[in-house]
Amino acid sequence: MNIAKMMSAAANAQKKMAQIQEDLAKREVEASSGGGKVTVKASGAGDILSIKIAPEVVSADDVELLEDLVLSAVRQASNDAKKLAADEMGKLTAGLGIPGLPF
Repeated sequence: MNIAKMMSAAANAQKKMAQIQEDLAKREVEASSGGGKVTVKASGAGDILSIKIAPEVVSADDVELLEDLVLSAVRQASNDAKKLAADEMGKLTAGLGIPGLPF
């Protein structure tokens, strides 16, 4: 491959990457914990969009349980968003034909 083709491929990849990042920001993942008692939505870009908590798990006597449920759901939503992003970026890097990519 000559240098002009490599530069063109890199420019195209950069445009595609920007489009993928824009698309990821519009997509959502959802994770829950406690049998659905706490639900977290995140964008494909990893931003937490919402947290829903079922009223029956809100108790002044067991704040620690609620904290654990929220933390668990947030971690899962974050991990799901990262996986979604990695999968989408992997499609881009696989098409470049550069050995060693995707990472």
